[in-house]
Amino acid sequence: MLGRVRIVSLIFLGLGLVGCGFEELPLPEATAGPDLYLAPDTRVIEDQVPRNATLAGLLASHDMAGDVAYAFVEAMRPVFDPRRLRSGHSYKLVYGPDGRFRRFEYHIDEDQFLQVVSQPGPVPMFEAVLVDYEKELEQVAMRGEIDREHNSLFAAIAAGGSDIQIAIATAGVFSGEIDFNNDLRLGDSFAVLYERYVRDRVHVTYGDVLAAAFHNDGRDLYAFRFQVPGEAPSYFDGDGRSMKRQFLRSPLPFEPRVTSRFSYRRMHPILGTARAHLGVDYGAPTGTRVIAVSNGTVVSAAPSGSSGNMVRLRHTNGYETYYLHLSRFARGMRPGVRVIQGQVIGYVGSTGLATGPHLDYRMRKNGTFVNPLIEHRKLPPGDPVPPDQLVAFREVRDRALALLSGRQPWRGDDPIRASIQ
Repeated sequence: MLGRVRIVSLIFLGLGLVGCGFEELPLPEATAGPDLYLAPDTRVIEDQVPRNATLAGLLASHDMAGDVAYAFVEAMRPVFDPRRLRSGHSYKLVYGPDGRFRRFEYHIDEDQFLQVVSQPGPVPMFEAVLVDYEKELEQVAMRGEIDREHNSLFAAIAAGGSDIQIAIATAGVFSGEIDFNNDLRLGDSFAVLYERYVRDRVHVTYGDVLAAAFHNDGRDLYAFRFQVPGEAPSYFDGDGRSMKRQFLRSPLPFEPRVTSRFSYRRMHPILGTARAHLGVDYGAPTGTRVIAVSNGTVVSAAPSGSSGNMVRLRHTNGYETYYLHLSRFARGMRPGVRVIQGQVIGYVGSTGLATGPHLDYRMRKNGTFVNPLIEHRKLPPGDPVPPDQLVAFREVRDRALALLSGRQPWRGDDPIRASIQ
């Protein structure tokens, strides 16, 4: 049940009952005294913040006196910066039976709203608080397929009625196994179990992906979200092996495509001569976020001749990665800075010797450049579920699998097609 239901009991006094054997009681003699009136309804104004509005201007547009508005804003500052007021967001003003301002509410986001309440006293006084919306958590399972009409994860998930946020999260779950730039095939199928928050039966935001299954190019992949005590939640396959690898398969969001692969002899598109291309080119619009494929340290972030703006990262086990032709660097990129896997380090561009916007991504191992698409397959996964947590993990896995596919407990040899088609 969403929200709260307030039950109001009405007590009627002084009514004489007539009929049904009851004697009619005489009315008392009228005496002089003040007339009794029903209180008028409170007045409520609901609207949206107009463009370029300030809070002071908004209050003035509703005839709030200057000294009252000043006290209002000052009471609010400790909990909400008035400069965060955004056009298009809804607000509400409530006036009491006496016509005086009583309460203000402003929708901040899907999680919170601001409430400012007038306090009794000889001078204007207000109390401001941030209030969490009451939301109900649902678990939703959706299924989809990669076909000619929906040939990307974005399109397939949107066709199933879910949001881009779920597509991004699902891609993140399988980022160690699937390069969504290149590995998708027509006929691939998937299922995702995720959390959704609703308020008043209307969807407001998404939670976590709890489980996912993907049939990709003949492979059956499963992922289940599980938290080992003392660690952050992570994803594991059906047997408790970690889905996370030392390196992500792609340094870009998963919409782009590889435009040029690793080669020791490639015809250079500008110079017109055969040269080694010791990286992978990803075609992407200028400004697309570029992320670190693994935890590491910035070796350099600077212009580098024909490579344009380039970030170079050093990782463990003798690996280094290079990100070329960036339009600009992310804030704080300088030598010695630590970065974490998935952190934005720059943005796609066409600086240096480039025919158009793209990312040239390179990997070096022990001083020798290697093909990132091949090297990734050789990297071991992260730590599995500890033996003393396997029973708890299997319970989580089986519950999620039942919701995901409608099937009974996990059997490692079950083909995914049987459960999601």
